[in-house]
Amino acid sequence: MNNSMYSRKNAARAERLQQRLDAGSVATHYPEVASIVISMTYNQRGIAKSLPRVVNFFPGSSALFRVTCLSKECVDGGFDLTRPITGMIRNRKEALAGELNCEGDSPSADHSTIIYEISIRYA
Repeated sequence: MNNSMYSRKNAARAERLQQRLDAGSVATHYPEVASIVISMTYNQRGIAKSLPRVVNFFPGSSALFRVTCLSKECVDGGFDLTRPITGMIRNRKEALAGELNCEGDSPSADHSTIIYEISIRYA
């Protein structure tokens, strides 16, 4: 990894940390939510093996619903699940499934995707 990419990755990491701090908590924005579970299968182009991931959000968790990309070459990438989650909460849905492409910069386009299932439990 060259120094320029390393610097960009560090800057992106610092920005994500600040965004998480600025987002506030799930309890602040969505007091009716007891928990959010995102179960996903991560697929990276050129790698035959899929990787299962589970991300949990609780009332004290940051209300930033963004999951990072696992590709080493990806800069500032990830999967933003804000729209599906806020739509579910607005309509008081308990389950939703879908697919997203990574939003980051990488030498290869469409370098990774996730297939996700979101479960929300209300208080």
